[in-house]
Amino acid sequence: MRCSKAVARCVIPAGLLAFALLASFTAAASTLAEEKDQLRRQAVDELVEQLGLRLSPVASRDRPGWREVKRVVARYPAERIDELRAVAPDIEVIAVSDEAQALQAMPGAQALIGFCSADLLEAGDALHWIQVYSSGVERCVALPEMQTGDKLLTNGQRIGSPALAEHAIALMMALARGLDRYYVNQMEGDWERSVDLGQGEFLELEGRTVLIVGLGGIGTQVARRAHGLGMRVIATRGSRREGPDYVDYVGLGDETLDLARQADVVINAAPLTERTRGMFDAAFFKAMKPTAYFVSVGRGQSTVTDDLVAALAAGELAGAGLDVTDPEPLPQDHPLWRTPRVIITPHTAGRSDRSRERLFLLVQENLRRYVAGEALYSVVDIERGY
Repeated sequence: MRCSKAVARCVIPAGLLAFALLASFTAAASTLAEEKDQLRRQAVDELVEQLGLRLSPVASRDRPGWREVKRVVARYPAERIDELRAVAPDIEVIAVSDEAQALQAMPGAQALIGFCSADLLEAGDALHWIQVYSSGVERCVALPEMQTGDKLLTNGQRIGSPALAEHAIALMMALARGLDRYYVNQMEGDWERSVDLGQGEFLELEGRTVLIVGLGGIGTQVARRAHGLGMRVIATRGSRREGPDYVDYVGLGDETLDLARQADVVINAAPLTERTRGMFDAAFFKAMKPTAYFVSVGRGQSTVTDDLVAALAAGELAGAGLDVTDPEPLPQDHPLWRTPRVIITPHTAGRSDRSRERLFLLVQENLRRYVAGEALYSVVDIERGY
């Protein structure tokens, strides 16, 4: 740097000036990246607290098969891959849009995000961690490659729970107020105040009893909202009786029929396992009050569809709200479409303007943790199936 005594002026060499500017920009970029990461970590903490996400007690590096991560295959749009790379900057993260692209990218990959299939597991010669987006994993855990115990599976459990819970409440309230019947009149331009609800009058929900079958992530969110409506909440869960304060009673699976007899509304929020498959059958519907409603946002195969249709036809329950069915998609000629007092939505209850961002935040954090060898959130128990 040269300075003139005649004037208070210094001439900085171009190279030095460029270096100073680059250092300044680099420092600013580093500060911005740190601020963004801090905000991301705060969002993760809030997500964990809001949904009760569970952290595995075992670190990834301590699980058989974990090794230094070199390659990750992820089903995400290219514009979001950079956000994944931000938490794993030294890792090759390959963006794919379908299974065919994923198959080509699988050799050498330690992690697979967004898929689980027999072909991909076979092609993954170095594969150890699979992250799926859905909460239901029954098809994935049934694959022989997942039964060996040397692969780690995480899912999107609880991510869609707030939306699912609101959907379940919406179905319950629509049935209780006969909105399904009035909508038919609306389509016909018929201003008819009296509608045939099949069983009795409109149902006021305050003080009524709702049975939530499956007090997990979805069930807990449903319970909180039902309690907020002034309902008495009872529930069942698979292995323990603990529950939040706003649940009046928590029973085990073998108490479900007895509790169904008390309920004005039954909400299925259970995962699909061998114990829950077909549990809502003729015996269950006979146990319900004829004025009670059945709402299902769990898994379609937990309900024996023919038994539900027969129970509705026989007047053994007042109506049903179904976001899941067996089979799916429900064929156009299926009698459920034409059964009175049935509301059907096509397995969309988990969708919302926030669910997708919550899921991305979980995937991003799990990727960071896996690369670092830390414990992951939402690890699936392969034997239990959820």
